[in-house]
Amino acid sequence: MGEHYFAERPETASRTRTIDLVLPDLHLRLETDRGVFSPDRVDLGTRILLETAPAPPPTGNLLDVGCGYGPIALTMATRSPQASVWGVDVNARALDLARRNANAAALDKVRFGLADEIDPALRYDAIWSNPPIRIGKPALHELLLTWLPRLTPHGHAHLVVQKHLGSDSLQRWLNDQGFPTERIASRSAYRVLHVSARVSDRPQEGPAQ
Repeated sequence: MGEHYFAERPETASRTRTIDLVLPDLHLRLETDRGVFSPDRVDLGTRILLETAPAPPPTGNLLDVGCGYGPIALTMATRSPQASVWGVDVNARALDLARRNANAAALDKVRFGLADEIDPALRYDAIWSNPPIRIGKPALHELLLTWLPRLTPHGHAHLVVQKHLGSDSLQRWLNDQGFPTERIASRSAYRVLHVSARVSDRPQEGPAQ
């Protein structure tokens, strides 16, 4: 197997190209490169997420986990121009591309970085992700348990996962972890999961008067 997109510093020789993300409400021209996820086209799962997830909150902090070269984060920034958008990844080449793509699109409220470069005190009103399932279940669970607890009490996450890569078992696991999760869309063997903030992280309502 060749080098995978979740390498921290890809050794694959660089060969940049430009692709287009066209949705009913936006058109983004994105620079990609070898050694990052889906360099030849916007991944189908990502496209399904962007076409089916409800509009992100208009303000607040929004997060893309596993941002790659930025299609999800930049879509959120385009749809919610008053929000602050964050993208996190392990791949330095992808992060550099994402920053360049944000600059080219004049989206100045987007920040990209490694996990330890993002303030751990930040809380997010929405998290969107096409998570890196192929890193393996233990690493995936650790990744999700790093970021999902940072949802605001009324925040939500939307995840897109292929059925044959374990979307249904992931949904059960998330529910078992205390994050109420339901499927909101199913298309081309992909599932879009809606994840609410963990019940224990929500404010308790006072007694009835």
